Amino acid sequence: MFSILIFILILGILILVHEFGHFIVAKFFNIRVDEFGVGYPPRAVKLFTWRGTSFTLNWLPFGGFVKIFGENGENNEKRENNENNERNENSVTARGENFMSRPRIAQALVLVAGVTFNLVFAWLLISIGFMIGLPTSTSSTSIAHRIENPKLVITLVSSDSPALAAGLKSGDVLSNVSVSGGATSELTPEGVSEFIAANENNNISISYVRGEETGDLVITPAEGIIEGRRAVGISMDTVGTVSLPIHEAIWEGGKTTLNLTKLTTIGLGQFIYNAVRGASDFSEVTGPVGIVGLVGDASDLGFIYLLSFTAFISINLAVINLAPFPALDGGRLLIVIIEAIKRSAISPKITNTLNLAGFVLLIGLMILVTVQDVLRLI
Repeated sequence: MFSILIFILILGILILVHEFGHFIVAKFFNIRVDEFGVGYPPRAVKLFTWRGTSFTLNWLPFGGFVKIFGENGENNEKRENNENNERNENSVTARGENFMSRPRIAQALVLVAGVTFNLVFAWLLISIGFMIGLPTSTSSTSIAHRIENPKLVITLVSSDSPALAAGLKSGDVLSNVSVSGGATSELTPEGVSEFIAANENNNISISYVRGEETGDLVITPAEGIIEGRRAVGISMDTVGTVSLPIHEAIWEGGKTTLNLTKLTTIGLGQFIYNAVRGASDFSEVTGPVGIVGLVGDASDLGFIYLLSFTAFISINLAVINLAPFPALDGGRLLIVIIEAIKRSAISPKITNTLNLAGFVLLIGLMILVTVQDVLRLI
């Protein structure tokens, strides 16, 4: 239950950051924003009105939304007040405040603002992490000399592997790896991998630290994980802590955000390419139920891991939203680009139909992935 509450809080914050980006840039271009909602309808209460925008609190606490006038093709010159249905007498102003009446570049900037704010928010979180003390791989050569207290950490546990069945998790710190005849003398990724390979026909004893918890497991290597030999199914890295002064933390935070954004974009592109070819493995996709589990794992490891995980989710949200798919910001941006090239607007009926179809497909995919998450738990 605690993990679910943290997940809802994180998701809500990230969506609000995203929607605030759309809101503030729309206001900058004098585009009318009728409502900024915290949570999803039905409405619980209207909090206040600022510069013509109603700020509301809604009953479903999963994020938020903004209603930008004209974004979905509205072209009426009448504005209904949410409370008393009074008409806006200044129809010229209403036309000027319409999203579709603004220059294409303004429309595009409003659409990408949510993604931009998610990336900036991730940059802020990672920078704060560097100020506090961020877990960092020793492979980060630019700051490797600043890393303190390096430890061997599990970075990935393969699905359907002996390690997963035994209960190992990403983030576990390995303190000892041994067999009945002795232990490995080198707690490094290479040393442990070579030790397991040399003892692939034996039971491997692994001691780990997870937050404040310690544990011991016995794992039998299995075939089918690494070609040509048995393995337990873990990836490892040597990770320490880096604490930086504020100016260096901001700089390194920016570099880390850009690198993670690049890697996430490449990963999403490869997944879409494989999906088009019919070669995607949907078992590798994690939905809401799976993310709740990951949030719980991150919170168990400590606040700094939860901070980093939130930044990573924010980057993922930004990259996915920028994909040129109907109902996403990227799909709407693609329509604006097409309209700019053809120098005329596409019929709102067409765009709204495409967005509805895209929304239905996304919901269907989300249900499919959620069912898959639940089946994993079973």
